[in-house]
Amino acid sequence: MTFKISYYSLVLAATALLSACGEKTPEVKEGQYPTIVVQTGEKHLQTAYSATIKGRQDINIYAEVSGKITDLKVNEGDVVKKGQVLFIIDQVPYAAALRSAEANYEAAKVGVASAQLDYDSIQELYDNGVVSQYELQSSLNALNTAKATLAQAEAQKIEAANNLSYTEVKSPSDGVVGTLPYREGTLVSASMSSPLTTVSDNSQMYVYFSINENQLLSLAREYGTIDKAMKEMPDLELRLSDGSIYEHTGRVASISGVINESTGTVSLRAEFPNPDRLLHSGANGSVLLPDDYTNIILIPQEATFELQDKTFVYKVVDGVTKSTEIVVAPKNDGREYIVLEGLEPGDEIISAGAGLLRNGMRVKPEISDENSK
Repeated sequence: MTFKISYYSLVLAATALLSACGEKTPEVKEGQYPTIVVQTGEKHLQTAYSATIKGRQDINIYAEVSGKITDLKVNEGDVVKKGQVLFIIDQVPYAAALRSAEANYEAAKVGVASAQLDYDSIQELYDNGVVSQYELQSSLNALNTAKATLAQAEAQKIEAANNLSYTEVKSPSDGVVGTLPYREGTLVSASMSSPLTTVSDNSQMYVYFSINENQLLSLAREYGTIDKAMKEMPDLELRLSDGSIYEHTGRVASISGVINESTGTVSLRAEFPNPDRLLHSGANGSVLLPDDYTNIILIPQEATFELQDKTFVYKVVDGVTKSTEIVVAPKNDGREYIVLEGLEPGDEIISAGAGLLRNGMRVKPEISDENSK
């Protein structure tokens, strides 16, 4: 928005009555003050909120079996895929345990087959009245015991197979490998409290920031509901710690339903794409929330003055200054105010030095040297 500025001389007339002692009238002082004619325009503002950057998920990787690390398959900062092997823990004892479990399972299968043959034979003899009910029941019990032994052997085989598979520590998701505090030869176990590493899924980053209760209410009123606000709010920008603006914009994905009692703020989560892995989990920045205003009245801040927490300007009406209270938007860029009430397009106001003026002062056009000749 541009302002058309004209200049006037302000005649500062003496207002005190002269005493009866015949003192001379003080000289009239003149000052040059610019004016503008109020017009409508547009304004783009941004509000910055401190933010914390997190990966979509940071997964701690722990050992599920005990043993020495025999092979480290990745380096810190490597990009890995879901299911990719990160570590290998000594597989020899677990492979041996699996072979033993498989052998026990096969033996149990044979036991079930033998018990089944015995039961079938005794059942036939019982049907012909050769053997007693007791012998038939005993053979059935032996068959059921053999089947239970087989089920137990099968469970042990599955457990041994799982333990062997756990010796290959795999990534549970796509992401980036964090620090690697344990190297080849280190003895690890499932009871360790610290992880082997962390895999951060940072293909999309979660950026957390907070707004106060009044700002939350303002959002709800502006868009109707919080759900509509999340859908219709404009894209956000992200200012990184070095002051640069991240090249990709983000969207607000969630607004917490709980206001923090100690801070009076509510947490928001924005999502930003991270195709080039420029953003890292744990970093800090600032979310820039835009506000676009159209068909609004903008005036320079230096055209205003404050009195008892109210904001005023001086209109020029019929060549005389008239103080006028205005209501301005709480957000501003430090140079201009958005006027919500008190002015209309076409109003002429003093655009600078308002704090030096008084109500009811007469102004007149500045006469140039050429016109005075």
